[in-house]
Amino acid sequence: MSERSRCVLLVLALIGVTSTVTPGSCSAAAPGPPVPKSQPPPASRVVDVKSADGTILKTTYFAAPAPGPGVLLFHQSNRTRHDWAEVARRLAAAGINVLTVDNRGHGESGGGFDNWMDRDKARASRNWPADLDCVFSYLVSQPGVQRDVIGVGGAGVLGVSNSVETARRHTAAVKSLVLLSGETMQVGLQFLQQAAKLPALFVVADDDEYPPTVEAMELAYVSSANPGKRLVHYSAGKEAPWLWYEPVDVGKVPATGSHGTDLFKGHPELPGMIVDWFVTTLIETPGHATADTVASAAIINQLRQGDGIAQVTRQLLETRRQDPQAQLFPEIAVSIIGADHMRVGELKEALEVMELVLLAYPQSADAHENLAEAYLRNGQREHAREHAEKALALLDSHTTPASSWSDTEPFRGEIRHGAEDVIKKAGATN
Repeated sequence: MSERSRCVLLVLALIGVTSTVTPGSCSAAAPGPPVPKSQPPPASRVVDVKSADGTILKTTYFAAPAPGPGVLLFHQSNRTRHDWAEVARRLAAAGINVLTVDNRGHGESGGGFDNWMDRDKARASRNWPADLDCVFSYLVSQPGVQRDVIGVGGAGVLGVSNSVETARRHTAAVKSLVLLSGETMQVGLQFLQQAAKLPALFVVADDDEYPPTVEAMELAYVSSANPGKRLVHYSAGKEAPWLWYEPVDVGKVPATGSHGTDLFKGHPELPGMIVDWFVTTLIETPGHATADTVASAAIINQLRQGDGIAQVTRQLLETRRQDPQAQLFPEIAVSIIGADHMRVGELKEALEVMELVLLAYPQSADAHENLAEAYLRNGQREHAREHAEKALALLDSHTTPASSWSDTEPFRGEIRHGAEDVIKKAGATN
């Protein structure tokens, strides 16, 4: 029998009675009494998850008001699941079911060790993945949870390693990661290199009390192959001095407010950023985030080399055959490159770049208008008129944003003005 199949779940029913499932699977226990329809569902409930070796993992489940994705949240070594409570409540309000977890040997969970501190490495190598599989199985077993649209977030070395390993073990279901102030080992870094379809948000601060956390997070970020990855780096004058390792003896290092979920107090915008990230990558465009300029640096630099434009075009077409929603670069960054070519009279390169942007973003009125201007400058009046008219049609339809990066009324007005100017200069249709 596998470690995962030997997991047992204990659920604290709403009436205060502990329900138990028969050993042999990680399926959810029988639910408690139904809540009358006249009453709102409880904001959260405490759940005991029994792992393969009998250790109780204390968790809290935050149910969304309607069916939707799920998110697992893991804490850092000097905190507990309660430090994720605000983010969990906001995610639930946004339509995402959340399970926060006390790691083995932390908070209210049982066990006197965790995967980092147990001297019995063979035992730890069994218990650690079993813990992750059991809490994952509990989350996806809950009514209304889309079991194939799951996000995972973690803080510190424990939370980050838990998150990456959970994603590695459940690649088909996990569509998004949030990683705060931690690191992942070689297997995790190799997984991120291969997980081109897994967007991840990386967050770190220079004054983190556990150096070299910044370098570890940057290593994880550059290892990730997803073009939608994001790095939020809170800068300081210099990094904090090294004092001790995070998971070894937490009491040796005083908290500075710059590690993991401690960042929420000094950066009150961060919980909202995390919620927005999961809403985007789990609800709006599951498994996808908008391409980021820094994350796309290799592609953007390739555009400036020899036949780089043609190479990137081929890469985009090949990637789209595997994932029709994939983006290799942000629209605005490459549009700027095309505009720069046009400003210095390099019309051939400008046209190739603008055509590439339109290939990547065919419903962008801005991309059509930019290409129309390039065609007009190159003397191709018919093509210029065609794309200017398409830009106006997209603006008039109001079915899509003006571009992938902005849809404000002033910006829409500028696109309209530019398209109308192109049509005027191109002359009347024959």
